[in-house]
Amino acid sequence: MGIPLPPCYLTLFLLLFISFNNVGHRNLVFANDALIEAQCHNAEVPETCIKCVKSDSRSQSANKVGIAAIIITCLSNKATTLINNMTTLASGARDKNLKVALRGCEKGFYYTKTNLIAATNRLKGKEYDQTNLLVKQALEEEFVCKMKVEVLRFNFPSSVTFDMGVYEELSTAVMRIVDRFV
Repeated sequence: MGIPLPPCYLTLFLLLFISFNNVGHRNLVFANDALIEAQCHNAEVPETCIKCVKSDSRSQSANKVGIAAIIITCLSNKATTLINNMTTLASGARDKNLKVALRGCEKGFYYTKTNLIAATNRLKGKEYDQTNLLVKQALEEEFVCKMKVEVLRFNFPSSVTFDMGVYEELSTAVMRIVDRFV
């Protein structure tokens, strides 16, 4: 048998092993970071795009199509947030016309989620024009909502306005990224 190592050597060995393992992992992620940044840079809204993609665990192994799918997932999640916002605003609205408009927005964002599911399926099937058409239709629902509410001279709370802005940026990002597939 060999000479037993003192506990401090064992600890040192474990720390070195962990640090080398982490360095290798960082290099793997760096390569994916480069792809994410390149795709998001082409989308004209790099900060929003990168934040979305990196928030998803699939990003570490995503290719270009995978990055677009992640952005559609972020869009769908933002649509859910907007549905909840519209529900809350409608329930607190005293003006009947505003309540109707906000309920219409809520229904529009439900429709949007359906379009985004279909867009993901089209993306996976390499039907890129159809993917963009469905994302564009989903974005139009958001514009219609804003128009209906603005006519009534209602201003969305800043948090809702922010969510709508992010929704628009992500929509633009995914359409620009998918345009480059064709």
